[in-house]
Amino acid sequence: MGYCLEMSTGDMRGVIRLLTAVERTQEQERMLALVRERCEKADARLREERIDLRVSVVRALEELVEGGPPSAELCPAYTYAFREAVAPHFSDTSDLGVWPRPSWFFALDSELARHGVPREVLPATFLFSGPPLRLPHPGDAVPQIGVLPAQRAALLAEAYERVLNRLDREFTETAGRFAELMRFEAEEWETARRLGRRDDTIFFWFG
Repeated sequence: MGYCLEMSTGDMRGVIRLLTAVERTQEQERMLALVRERCEKADARLREERIDLRVSVVRALEELVEGGPPSAELCPAYTYAFREAVAPHFSDTSDLGVWPRPSWFFALDSELARHGVPREVLPATFLFSGPPLRLPHPGDAVPQIGVLPAQRAALLAEAYERVLNRLDREFTETAGRFAELMRFEAEEWETARRLGRRDDTIFFWFG
């Protein structure tokens, strides 16, 4: 069994405003309807896989929007709902591969830190940072949400490229892949800034 790691970029402020608005605009209502539809599809997929979350993803979304106490303090449905809220605000996802153990990234952390990579761009620091909005804990190791400010992409690329040829062979391919991706994201962020866009967050999903 493996766990998929995906990445996308966008403006997280739009997601937070959608979920916390007291009075939504017409555009936010349209977006919320789209997110509800995505949550319904997520529920259908989970039923097909015979996965019972105790709280449906659609219900979790409604509770996030309503802002009241959740039906469960330990439930992954809210994490799934947040992911579906992010999707229409962000770019198409990039597939970063399948991993047998998400905890492997903590070993990569140690290897990178040993060679002087700053803590703020170590992979476990952002892959498992959680959403920028308080949610009930998913209860298991997955699904997991992580976020990285796009302005740190250049720092990450430079730090990883600098130590790449000194890493243990077990970690070289993954570190190189992250360096390549973040070099691209750094360029995209600079372009977005020049164009006045606010694509300032890189979103990660482990599930």
